[in-house]
Amino acid sequence: MHILLVEDDIDMSRALLRALERRGFQVTHCADGISALSHIKDGIGDLVVLDLNIPGLDGLHLLQRIRSQEIDTPVIVLTARGAVGDRVVGLNAGADDYLAKPFDLDELDARIRALLRRRTNADDGTQRCGRLRFDRGSGAFYCDDAALELTPREHTLLKALIAKPGHAVTKERLFRLVFPMEDNTQIEAIEVVVHRVRKKLMDTGAEIMTLRGLGYLLRARQGGGEG
Repeated sequence: MHILLVEDDIDMSRALLRALERRGFQVTHCADGISALSHIKDGIGDLVVLDLNIPGLDGLHLLQRIRSQEIDTPVIVLTARGAVGDRVVGLNAGADDYLAKPFDLDELDARIRALLRRRTNADDGTQRCGRLRFDRGSGAFYCDDAALELTPREHTLLKALIAKPGHAVTKERLFRLVFPMEDNTQIEAIEVVVHRVRKKLMDTGAEIMTLRGLGYLLRARQGGGEG
């Protein structure tokens, strides 16, 4: 698998490049946002490891740019900005995962492989978590072979969560997706939809977790299978 590493710190770049190559990845390195944007547009890299504090075009604006152009390459943000607020900003900008420096190389390796596995599973037209399955062709959710009955809002919420199983989707992003153009609706309304979906997932081997300050994530229940 091919990793695009976007990092302007020379020592950090060399260390990460060597570590990733030792783990079997092909790595292309960029030191600024402009060249990284060009590489991503050209399809270089199955996954991007991105530092936010880079010259030319900073990491957040780079993320926003590629997501606005419907480029869905997985992105792991790697930065010294470790506060919850910074993580939320990165996730809202379109990051798939977030690691604060200093970090463990084994954890980075595990997260890269998890994202690449998820992308491989999605390539066959399905996304899975536990026994829950989303068929992108039909747009339907299934538990094994039984279709789940979901309202349009429940469907929208669950679709956003299963796109990133095991990783937080912010409450604000879910609210915008589930209640678009509804200025008179309070953000707390998303909690009602989450509650209803949780009840419908009881027998699917998947569950929705609340992460205080970050949002919600979908994960396989312990003993419920990986899918």
